[in-house]
Amino acid sequence: MKRSYLIKIVPPWGYRVFRLEFTPKHGLFALALFAIALSGVGGYYLYNLRHAEMRVGELRNLTDDQRERLKKIDDQASALDSELRALEKQNDQIRKLIGADSKKKTRSGAASVPMRDDRQSLLPTTGDFKQVAARMENLRTDSLRVRSDGDHLRTVALRVLNMRRLEDLARARVLAAIPSLNPVDGQIASTFGWRSNPWPEFHKGVDLEAGYGEPVRAAAAGTVVSADWDGGYGIKVDVDHGNGYHTWYCHLSRALVRPGQYVRKAQEIAAVGSTGASTGAHLHFQIILDGTAIDPQPYLNGVPARVLAQLK
Repeated sequence: MKRSYLIKIVPPWGYRVFRLEFTPKHGLFALALFAIALSGVGGYYLYNLRHAEMRVGELRNLTDDQRERLKKIDDQASALDSELRALEKQNDQIRKLIGADSKKKTRSGAASVPMRDDRQSLLPTTGDFKQVAARMENLRTDSLRVRSDGDHLRTVALRVLNMRRLEDLARARVLAAIPSLNPVDGQIASTFGWRSNPWPEFHKGVDLEAGYGEPVRAAAAGTVVSADWDGGYGIKVDVDHGNGYHTWYCHLSRALVRPGQYVRKAQEIAAVGSTGASTGAHLHFQIILDGTAIDPQPYLNGVPARVLAQLK
């Protein structure tokens, strides 16, 4: 007799009974189906789990890559920020050199982008990218402003330096036209003012010791008015310096310049002699300011301080 099993199912309503009869083969078949289904579900779950782990790994790699890129961008922004600070410092130095207003616009700057290192967020947040974008925009704006400011300052600096150069040249010309050296580098033998030797008179210049034929240099730049005999002065050279000053070089043995000639400061213009009312070889040096003879002694070793103080 074939062995079998019987399962009766009695519903809670009615009187009908359901019977389910199966043999051990049927049970084994059902168990096999259950095992196959269970293995299928388990395999599908394991496949999804493995795929998820791979996806997580890819996202982590992508996160590290993006963080590295953000860090590089942040480093570049820091370097640019340092360059801009250096340019601003350079611009301030130019302002100080030209005497311009040293006040500058406050730079907006941009803080470093904080790089997150927590694993709760697999990717840098939107805020990170927004901060990077904001910082780069601020740096771009600052760069344009600072570079434009620098170009403008350089243009102004060149103009100012040119003006100062012209002023220096003008001042140099003014100074060059003021008597400020000893024409023969000799000691004073007779001073400016009243004297009794060799005869009583008001001495309108100074007598400088010098040997016969020694060169005589112009005490300042100017134009020769005369270079000829002038009575008791003997051979005399008169130089007009164009600023109210005239210098006379008297008792010369010969003149090396002619009227109308322009002479530079320290240029050789004559030779020492003893012509005219002279008792021996020397140079009579005389300075006339606005038609009046003045004491030449303060002018023998540079422009007097009181004269410099009057210059603009």
